[in-house]
Amino acid sequence: MRIPIICGPTAVGKTRISIEIAKEFDAEIISMDSMQIYKYMDIGTAKPSLIERKMVPHHMIDIVYPDEEYNVYKYVKEALKIVDNIRSRRKLPIFVGGTGLYVDGLTKGIIEVEPDKELRKKLKKFEEKNPGSLRSMLEEFDPLAAQKIHPNDLKRIIRALEVILKVKRKFSELQKNVVSSGDFVLIILNRDRKELYERVNQRVENMIESGLIEEVKELLNMGYKPNLNSMKAIGYKETIDFIRGKYKFDEYVHVLKRNSRHYARRQLIWFRRYHDNTYWINLSEMPFDKSIEEISKIIRSCFPS
Repeated sequence: MRIPIICGPTAVGKTRISIEIAKEFDAEIISMDSMQIYKYMDIGTAKPSLIERKMVPHHMIDIVYPDEEYNVYKYVKEALKIVDNIRSRRKLPIFVGGTGLYVDGLTKGIIEVEPDKELRKKLKKFEEKNPGSLRSMLEEFDPLAAQKIHPNDLKRIIRALEVILKVKRKFSELQKNVVSSGDFVLIILNRDRKELYERVNQRVENMIESGLIEEVKELLNMGYKPNLNSMKAIGYKETIDFIRGKYKFDEYVHVLKRNSRHYARRQLIWFRRYHDNTYWINLSEMPFDKSIEEISKIIRSCFPS
């Protein structure tokens, strides 16, 4: 049985739809959002409400503190354990979220080499002193991996070299033997651009009215620093800048809406990379009940006959 992944850009309507789908199939939801993993960060990450989480069991929410390191490797390993647990209880797991790296990790697998923070720092510092050196190093050590990684993608170049240096094997060889992630079907939700952007703008207004600024102030009061990865996320970075006086309120709202729209656009560009076992649902073209019906048909097709 293939596992459904319901994904799409921010504010498209994933939460409402996924809850209705989960109720219909007596399923459990595994969050696929790289920000909802953090405790205390509720409003800016648009977490499902406590009522929604009581209606349908949710996993991978509130699992780490804002100053804890987290990555795709950890996510996939933990999420697949949850899949096994849900299946052992004869229920359907459904992944829901908009983090493209997590989709990649699930559908393409991960290499079982834990990230090495210190080694990454050394490689990055070496690159800063010798621009282009890491790319040249990768081309020498693993030409096939170098062909597949864009010359400007320093993050992936460092990851490839990290793996090569730690296990003394080519990154391209290890990619052929990744952790098995099972078989997935992608259901990508979308809307007409104008409607999606209007929803993004409205979500920003709702977050601010719900207490986003107060949430960020509380995080700062708890000692969480602005340079943390969690605090650099859209919504939090702009709010910190506003609190520090960089923006007037109207300008802050404008910048936050703009950055959120840009993020939604980047998400859609990422999702367009997927082709196999992928279905697009344009929610602007059908009423809510019809969209539930269409998604339900797709999920039923995942079950073995």
